[in-house]
Amino acid sequence: MNHAGRNGPEGPTAPADPWFDWLTSRRHGGDPGFEQSVRRTVESYRNRVLDGAQLAEGMTLLDVGAGDGLIAFGAIARVGPSLKVILADISAALLQRAEAVAWQLGVQDSCVFLQGSAERLEAVPEASADVVTTRAVLAYVQDKAAAAREFRRVLKPGGRISLAEPIYRDESLNLARLAEFVDRRPADPSTLDARLFLRWKGAQLPATPADIRASPLTNFTERDLITFFEDAGFGETHLELHIDMRKAVAVPWDTFLATAHHPQVPTVREILARRFTVEERRYFEAQMRPVVEAGQIMNRDMIAYLTAVKPK
Repeated sequence: MNHAGRNGPEGPTAPADPWFDWLTSRRHGGDPGFEQSVRRTVESYRNRVLDGAQLAEGMTLLDVGAGDGLIAFGAIARVGPSLKVILADISAALLQRAEAVAWQLGVQDSCVFLQGSAERLEAVPEASADVVTTRAVLAYVQDKAAAAREFRRVLKPGGRISLAEPIYRDESLNLARLAEFVDRRPADPSTLDARLFLRWKGAQLPATPADIRASPLTNFTERDLITFFEDAGFGETHLELHIDMRKAVAVPWDTFLATAHHPQVPTVREILARRFTVEERRYFEAQMRPVVEAGQIMNRDMIAYLTAVKPK
């Protein structure tokens, strides 16, 4: 784990990586209007995480998977400059971007930037943080139990965690059931829509039992989150599972094609090019484009909000 600069965002520019590319472009398809819509949604998640953090002046906050500083800068805005924030992320490019934002906001003296993963926070001393936060981070961590132990190690006695994690397991299990249905009817013309849907969604999430068990995105439930932190030695623990069914924002077709559901998956355009024939792409567009541009796609969001306290 490396410290980023404290005297301004100087030195060579870190190379872009999948995390940087997704957060700065592929998440919203490079569409500024859609980017603002996405930002409002993730800010609502951020606000719930900060509510659970119970921050106060003079505290030290460790934000793991800090990205572009969404939680960190929101925390400083709430508490004030006496809050010390450690922004940790595996992406050097995102840390460099966050540091530039910190200087733009004039909060650089409240920030420290560290490169590293949730499971390995060696540069953070034991019992040095009052609060640890994450948002959509553990879903990409293979060893979540190790991350939970690291969070406990770096927290002071009486310190707390506050996190928000997407739960994708049910969605993947539904895809696996659809795959079984389609496999039983390989030549049935009536399954065309199901097969194309599975090919599209199956490029974004695991769709077989073995892949579901192996993927960090889908190998856990909200109940497992509680177990990870209880086993790590946390005391008071509270979890709320929020399930929201809502229509997606209407976006131009080109924006939809340029978006990627996760940092580690292709864009819709790349999925169509790799997995669909020319005729299938035309059929897919004919069916989906009116729905996308009218904002009629229904999304199901499952977010687990968890807080827990390290015993004194």
